[in-house]
Amino acid sequence: MGNDVILVLVVITALAFDFTNGFHDTGNAMATSITTGALPPRVAVALSGVLNLIGAFLSLAVAATIASGLVNTKVVTLTVVAAGLAGGIIWNLLTWLLGIPSSSSHALIGGVIGSTLAAAGGSAVLWKGLVSKVVIPAALSPIIAALVAAVGTWLLYRISRRLTRGARNHGFRIGQVGSACMVSLAHGTNDAQKTMGVITLALIANGTLASGSSAPFWVVLTCALAIGLGTYLGGWRVIRTLGKGLVEIESPQGMAAESSSAAIILLSASFGYSLSTTHVATGSIVGTGLGKRGADVRWSVAGRMATAWLFTLPSAAIAGALAYWLAHGIGGSAGVIILLAILAGLAGAIYWRSRATKVDHSNVNDEWTGTTAPSEPQPAAAA
Repeated sequence: MGNDVILVLVVITALAFDFTNGFHDTGNAMATSITTGALPPRVAVALSGVLNLIGAFLSLAVAATIASGLVNTKVVTLTVVAAGLAGGIIWNLLTWLLGIPSSSSHALIGGVIGSTLAAAGGSAVLWKGLVSKVVIPAALSPIIAALVAAVGTWLLYRISRRLTRGARNHGFRIGQVGSACMVSLAHGTNDAQKTMGVITLALIANGTLASGSSAPFWVVLTCALAIGLGTYLGGWRVIRTLGKGLVEIESPQGMAAESSSAAIILLSASFGYSLSTTHVATGSIVGTGLGKRGADVRWSVAGRMATAWLFTLPSAAIAGALAYWLAHGIGGSAGVIILLAILAGLAGAIYWRSRATKVDHSNVNDEWTGTTAPSEPQPAAAA
């Protein structure tokens, strides 16, 4: 089987990752708006999907970082890219099943780093670029977001202190529509580009593009469509955790969280930092709890999220390395095809398991029970 067929399979797998990125990260933009009632759940995810699509066309700086700023493109093969994508997709789906808002960006980067290490060793990884454009932003972004959102929340409540609670919430719900739209737009400028970068990396590895090339228009378009569609379908499990699990959010908090997230994500995208929008959104939501007097932050939930963040890069890297060894061990085109078939089977099994504790637009705003799964409705008592 020729390399072009394998290239097509790798591109399809990359778009599948982009799709999982969309539904995994919908909550980053719309969780607070759905929770406060600023937007109906279905309208929120549809609006977010459209704006993610538009945002994907606004900048290509992050795509360039992924395509050539993290690994030596001269040692990357299609098998390496396929294995890296497999590692990222598996981690994305597992954390989605558990309702953990982990970073799709770090899952993808970890998978690619792991498969590259397995294929060519540590010298093939551009460690300086990894630290400066991934690790340091990952550590600082939630802290900065929390501080900005805390100050913003305090200011909004201070400014609106003479209003009744009903009037305040009504006004800020309107404001939330605009701020949530900005986060969705920002998410498109940042996260869709990561898959663009990986597909460009595959095209370079195949010899279709020269080293250092930017993403072709068809790559930008297909990635924009994939993340937009994934966003529209909505990752309700993660939306529920972000909207109900961390803090009981009111409209002023929601607007502060979304405005903080949008500003930080857009600024980072302009510098080409492969920022985790999940880290930013979660930090902003926690910050609103710190900025509102009497708010109760569920630190146990935040702690579980932070633990998942620490494990995302290394876990996805291990998965990527194992995937590479499997495909390489089988050898040739057959190795890549069998790897992707196993990936499809695992994805199907995870989806089937999720149906046992279904979360969708109808129960995403149910009271928090301590877990992602809403409580089962009680049968009516017999007369």
